[in-house]
Amino acid sequence: MFCLVVKPKDDSCPTRPSLLERLKDTGDQQSWQEFNDLYGGLIRRFALKAGLTEAEAQEVVQETLIAAARNLPKYRYDPQVCSFKTWLLNLSHWRVQDQFRKRPPAAPQTQSPDDATTGTGTINRVPDPAGSGLEGLWDQEWRTTLLEVACERVKRQVEAMQWQIFDLYALKEWAPREVARALGVSVGRVYLTKHRLSVLLKRELERLEAASL
Repeated sequence: MFCLVVKPKDDSCPTRPSLLERLKDTGDQQSWQEFNDLYGGLIRRFALKAGLTEAEAQEVVQETLIAAARNLPKYRYDPQVCSFKTWLLNLSHWRVQDQFRKRPPAAPQTQSPDDATTGTGTINRVPDPAGSGLEGLWDQEWRTTLLEVACERVKRQVEAMQWQIFDLYALKEWAPREVARALGVSVGRVYLTKHRLSVLLKRELERLEAASL
């Protein structure tokens, strides 16, 4: 009978409040690396979807981390007043706006046939950095980050084969029989592993959401 093996919970990934406290020591390189690992990708994806180039997005990541280092000593973790999610959004949003302001004025362009048809010039199709849609983009990327962190935590709790089954079936969406054939397990094991790891993943997501990461 197949039994799900769950390893002792790995507490190496600190809770957000404890990490924020340690980040107030700007010389704590390990904690800042953890912060970058958790939020660097989130900030980069947000900047790209806001309309920035890859180089501009990377600069937003660096400038946001610098801004966080400057402001964290004054930050008081109190979700009732201002959640960390909102605080980091504000820092990232301001850096995105800075990048748009740094761009040189656009040279006048001859209207292309496509622009003439739609009535919208190329420059006008660049997302407005002050647009209300940025908060929606941030929420999307925040959820992606939550899922990535939750998956990593579950992965550390189970055996490698169990995670492979779950990854191929639940995340990569292979057919159950394809997963079973590729890994040399029964289809029943594929279904059972997916169910049990889905429960673990849901619990991790709930923990992260409750703490707003």
